Amino acid sequence: MFPLVEIRDLTKTYVRGKQRVEVLHGIQLDIPEGDFVALMGPSGSGKTTLLNLIGGIDSPTSGVLKVGGQRIDDYGADELAKWRAETVGFIFQSYNLMPVLSAQKNVELPLLLTEMGASERAKRARIALDLVGIGDRAGHKPNELSGGQQQRVAIARALVSDPTLLICDEPTGDLDRKTADEVLRLLQRLNSEFGKTIIMVTHDPKAAEYAKRTVHLDKGALVKEAAH
Repeated sequence: MFPLVEIRDLTKTYVRGKQRVEVLHGIQLDIPEGDFVALMGPSGSGKTTLLNLIGGIDSPTSGVLKVGGQRIDDYGADELAKWRAETVGFIFQSYNLMPVLSAQKNVELPLLLTEMGASERAKRARIALDLVGIGDRAGHKPNELSGGQQQRVAIARALVSDPTLLICDEPTGDLDRKTADEVLRLLQRLNSEFGKTIIMVTHDPKAAEYAKRTVHLDKGALVKEAAH
């Protein structure tokens, strides 16, 4: 049985002027289907870069990166964009909601890339909003919602296309402790009850405790792993 995410000898190098900066070097990591992994490390350790590579936002310089048995490190930009839309749901610290749209219309946005009709899009969005416990706010715009409610809308948007992977970059970074715990319990439920594979970057050790294991990076390398 292959892992859902398989990473071998992964490197990422950026060129800044005449200088080459290797942000990741020699990364080896397997993530089974149904796992919930927290990526931790100091600023500049490469954790967000690794998250972006796994999510297909960026491409590695060298090495092997497979998701679901597919070598996404070989994909071109168009192929990667199509793969992302079909496979990955993204949850960010800043929610990235469209301020002029209702919660429901925000959740429907990823489905506009499909051939799905308007009524089916609306139905899927309502199901996703109900799942994250905010169906009664479907008609509200982001400025009419609290930070925690906005993040729930963002999670519903990430779920609406039924992705294989949920990629979370500091999903509770802008939330108070109580609201952060509510969002993290929701992610934990999506993992345990619905089998979603979740990879989450966080600076917060309390947030990491909600994951099944924590992988620590430092200076572009994996330095430690701990199961919870």
